[in-house]
Amino acid sequence: MSVFSQKIDGVPQFVSYFGPLLRALHRLGGTSQPQEAFADIAQHEGVTAQELAQVTKDGLSKFEVGVSWARFYLIKAGWMYAPKRGVWALTDKGKETTALTQEEAAAIFHSVRTKLKGQEEVVAAPEDVQPESAQYWFVGATWGDDEGDQMPRFLEKGIWQNGYKDKFTDQVRSMKPGDRIAIKSSFVRKYELPFDNKGQSVSGMKIKVIGTVTRNYGDGQTVDVEWEKLFAQPREWYFYTYRATITRARVEDELLARRLVAFAFENAEQDYDFFMAQPYWRDRFLNPVAGALTQDDIADNDELSEEVEQTLLSAVYSVADIVAEGCFVPEAELSSMLSQWRSKKNLILQGPPGTGKTWLAKRLAKALIGQHKVSDEQLRVVQFHPALSYEDFVRGYRPGGDGRLTLTDGVFLQVVQAAIAQPDVEHVLVIEEINRGNPAQVLGEMLTLLESSKRSRADAMELAYSKVRGEKVYVPENLYVIGTMNVADRSLALVDLALRRRFAFVNLVPSLNNAWAQWCASKGLDEASIAHIQSRMQALNAAIAADRALGAQFQIGHSYVTPHEPVHDAQAWFAEVVQSEIGPLLHEYWFDTPERADEAIAQLLKAA
Repeated sequence: MSVFSQKIDGVPQFVSYFGPLLRALHRLGGTSQPQEAFADIAQHEGVTAQELAQVTKDGLSKFEVGVSWARFYLIKAGWMYAPKRGVWALTDKGKETTALTQEEAAAIFHSVRTKLKGQEEVVAAPEDVQPESAQYWFVGATWGDDEGDQMPRFLEKGIWQNGYKDKFTDQVRSMKPGDRIAIKSSFVRKYELPFDNKGQSVSGMKIKVIGTVTRNYGDGQTVDVEWEKLFAQPREWYFYTYRATITRARVEDELLARRLVAFAFENAEQDYDFFMAQPYWRDRFLNPVAGALTQDDIADNDELSEEVEQTLLSAVYSVADIVAEGCFVPEAELSSMLSQWRSKKNLILQGPPGTGKTWLAKRLAKALIGQHKVSDEQLRVVQFHPALSYEDFVRGYRPGGDGRLTLTDGVFLQVVQAAIAQPDVEHVLVIEEINRGNPAQVLGEMLTLLESSKRSRADAMELAYSKVRGEKVYVPENLYVIGTMNVADRSLALVDLALRRRFAFVNLVPSLNNAWAQWCASKGLDEASIAHIQSRMQALNAAIAADRALGAQFQIGHSYVTPHEPVHDAQAWFAEVVQSEIGPLLHEYWFDTPERADEAIAQLLKAA
């Protein structure tokens, strides 16, 4: 008999698909897309063409709806999970089981049904039973502009509302009936903690009330909520916290998020020792001398025994600020760079020397994060060089204090751990001179994991050096990488193909434009001197670009002739720049024809 026609006594028909679905995922390697699973079950479980053709009153495949409901229940039971939308995967528990008896399948159904409070089986589209329809949200209830705490109003009206008109609207729209929701407040505390924090400040959250979303109005503002439990005393959770107004717990990727969900919605206790043993917190609390200060420590407030509300700052740094600080790239182009970066996750600024690549990379990072002051933990800067290795950058053995070699995480894994531990804020790694080293060698497996389509636990990989057997690493979605590349470097061709698929590339060129001229004028240069410098530099760059031995990638960038302090004698200032900076570079370019370099220098210094 086909599985389509099987029926286990006392449970809905879709329970018959529990075993076939697990077997299909085992045959498919543990993960698959829905259509692959449907096809595999149909092939191996005797589903006929006539059965596959049967549809519901809404025109949906009865077979696919049944399998999708089976998958929904197996997720609730912990046998499957969703690495990302459109991907079905087995958990460790699911991987250990290749067969289910009818009795075991029925027991799973009844266990989950109890948790769902007797929810009746309904016919739904396969997409409607994806785990995204049963997600976990942690939201704030305090509005700005003196509007105060909205929680009493939310509870009275059975709603939750986004206090912003132009922020978080996409997240609110993605909330669905059946999603779980918790109102929280975030704080930092240094004293009177339920564990030994070694005198370090600790981030925490208070879980105040939990409920279930029953309706979404689709306006990005309001959802109806059946508030279920208001805690007499808010339950306090530490370490892994959310400060944004609304955050979805990524239970499909993070064990830390699953523990938070169990704490908030299933009344589980928090295991403080487990969190303090995680790499990100271990150095701060088990070895505080080596631990770096967090952003919460900057205020150095010793009166943190009471709750201090922690919120993410509004976007106070944007592309307009980059332009105001002396960038000569139009705002529209800067916005386009940010858009490419957000989409691709990885960006490289390439251009001739002196085009402000590193300067711009750091400011684009601040614009991406949206804050003028960014903690060192959120924005890390490293430089590649020929001696840099995988062991330095990712993980390798290094001498310890006891004289033994110790397996130590490099900068990249430190950034990964920080981003995972703070999932609702962006983290940026700036790699200067990315083509000075050998990216394929330095990055190793990370070159694959950096790809934007592989930013989930489903794509995690084992490292060349593992601390524990079976350890796998992935790069989270909130980690962004930006590199700089000098196109005059002859090693460019060696790294271009390795990075091209993972990074978006943006070309920077010498910008001796009106914005540059206005900046120079603000620093005291007169109009005639600005025009003189502009014409001389443009003529030089034209000659360099026309030289077949050099080319456009060797042009002289505008940074060489952009003053940072007020200039009192424009002619003397420009002459000094030519003699001490541009001249030596030209002699390097034309090392075999020094007379040509001398002639170019003379043209630059020639009076108007």
